[in-house]
Amino acid sequence: MNPSSSAIVVKNLYRYFGPLKAVDGINFEVPHGSVCGFVGANGAGKTTTMRMMATLDYPTMGTVEICGVNVVNYPAKVRSLIGWMPDHFGNYDHMTVIEYLDFYARALGYSGKERQMRIQEVMEFADLVPLADRLSNKLSKGMTQRLCLGRSLIHDPQILIMDEPAAGLDPKARVELKHLIRILAEEGKTIFISSHILSELGEMCDSLLFIDNGHIVHHGDAESLKHSTDSSGGVHYDVQVLGDPISVSNWAITNPYTEFIESRKHGGRIRIESADIASAVLASMIKDGLQVIEFHKEQRNLEDAFIDMIDNLKTGAEIPKA
Repeated sequence: MNPSSSAIVVKNLYRYFGPLKAVDGINFEVPHGSVCGFVGANGAGKTTTMRMMATLDYPTMGTVEICGVNVVNYPAKVRSLIGWMPDHFGNYDHMTVIEYLDFYARALGYSGKERQMRIQEVMEFADLVPLADRLSNKLSKGMTQRLCLGRSLIHDPQILIMDEPAAGLDPKARVELKHLIRILAEEGKTIFISSHILSELGEMCDSLLFIDNGHIVHHGDAESLKHSTDSSGGVHYDVQVLGDPISVSNWAITNPYTEFIESRKHGGRIRIESADIASAVLASMIKDGLQVIEFHKEQRNLEDAFIDMIDNLKTGAEIPKA
């Protein structure tokens, strides 16, 4: 058990289920005190990877180390270092929130005043104090997620592994959860979080991992993806006009150097083959009678970047470097 400069180290990790290669030789590292977002479509290998990191499944081949500790050789030690927040978790009928947390605190070896203090700290952090006497199986989705987070923090772990914690939450609950994650990150905890809400991951994560069909297809920061061009060098522009906004789509569809992406209230979003011809495109729009009042280059959103990468993999095109 050697100390590591990285909180999480995954090397040549494989997990097969019969002929299915759920995880197919992935490698990555996550530094201490950072927040890493894990992105992938359903069935891409996210949950399988996270379950192996949390000692809940065994690799077919390869290694996972948490703070330098091998998850297969020393699972008990690893469990003392991590907090696991699954996408679905069990609770118990007729058990209140405080009874639920007390049960887990006892299971983790806390007793007496130390147990009471730890439960109180967790309840205050996760805003569970007003829910102390509520039945744990009668909570809203947002409340339930806060309870699951509280449970995962009982033993004050160094690393949090969170599988789709924002799934099914309303906007208010998502904001509350994101706020709690930011606080934990500021306290120096390492957070590994999967989500389908890429815009929120981009706001709170230091790095993003994209996985597809069991392979890592990107590991880098969100800003590099937003500022990059797509695989063929294209850039996106927001175009707003006076008059009928449909005129933007009608014009873009007939122009050989542009592609219409989506409608907006006063125009639309278009893709131009290269930023070098953007001024010519604008001039052509005006010449053709469009009353353009706004024309500016946009950052790529993370959804565009992810979809572009997956499409490139399917067609065999080269993935642009982040």
